[in-house]
Amino acid sequence: EVLARAVQVRSIAPGERGLVRLMLETPLVARGEDRFVLRSFSPVTTVGGGVVLDPLPLVPGPRLRHRRLQAGQAPAGRLAAWAVEAGLAGVPVSALAVRLGVLPGGVTAIIAAAGESVVTCGESLVARATVTATVGRLTEVLRRHHSEHPLDPGMSLQALRAAAGDRTAPPPAVVDCVLEAGRQGRVWEWEGGVVRLAGWRPALDAQAEATMGELLRRLAAARWQVPTVAELEREFAGRPLHPLLAHLARQEMIEQVDQERYADRGALESFRAALEAGLQELGRATPAELRDRFGLTRKFLIPLLEWADRRGITRRDGDARTLARLTAQTGGS
Repeated sequence: EVLARAVQVRSIAPGERGLVRLMLETPLVARGEDRFVLRSFSPVTTVGGGVVLDPLPLVPGPRLRHRRLQAGQAPAGRLAAWAVEAGLAGVPVSALAVRLGVLPGGVTAIIAAAGESVVTCGESLVARATVTATVGRLTEVLRRHHSEHPLDPGMSLQALRAAAGDRTAPPPAVVDCVLEAGRQGRVWEWEGGVVRLAGWRPALDAQAEATMGELLRRLAAARWQVPTVAELEREFAGRPLHPLLAHLARQEMIEQVDQERYADRGALESFRAALEAGLQELGRATPAELRDRFGLTRKFLIPLLEWADRRGITRRDGDARTLARLTAQTGGS
């Protein structure tokens, strides 16, 4: 006997049957299909009896206003209904034996009986309709991203994963299941950490094409005097420079020197050749010596030398540079 309060959507008259949620004041051990009797203690009266249809219901909310549960319902039917109610949170497989009121060995057969209505995602079961709806919602998220960022190769896969959650964070395995369903259905595709709608490619309008041509000519003319992005923004005022620079770098038409500079690839190759020739002749050289040799101020020389360091062309020795391959051959540090 358990003291409880019955929460009902309507009154249940004597002799009638209905679905109720019992809000317990003390914990109770119960399994699906267990029978119970509800009594009041003052006066001692039998209120009614029933069958436990769900010992682990979700927190009340919009999805639970009209539950699809009824006495005598097949376990597979209850499972399918729970999966719809749970949304992307899924139904944990580990709790199904207790929740359904069956032996653990019978759970697999009930999942199989639910058929195509549920999808196994790791340790959870999700309604197939929920997976399909989420794929549709994420498709619109991707389409909006492509519209707003037409030069990007796609959307960060991590950002799309975050967009899968609807106010709550679904289990990672469920998100994986949704993403894989979209890929298997050829709705989207991904490479590395970037996802895009299937068949989508970055596109340039006429204005962007013209700006890209000007930008390439500007960087080629600059040669080793590589301008900063801020300087280019002033020259190309009002035009979307950052996405164009990133697009050109992905297309390997230019190369990023550092966070503030992009350079013509031909200019970088000529600088590399000149630097290697100079260091082969000098053995080691300070920025001051290279500045005089190349006729560059420190503003332009230092970023190029640091680029060469990162590329493994040179190695720093105090303030001086040596060729990395020569240092390695002689066993230098």
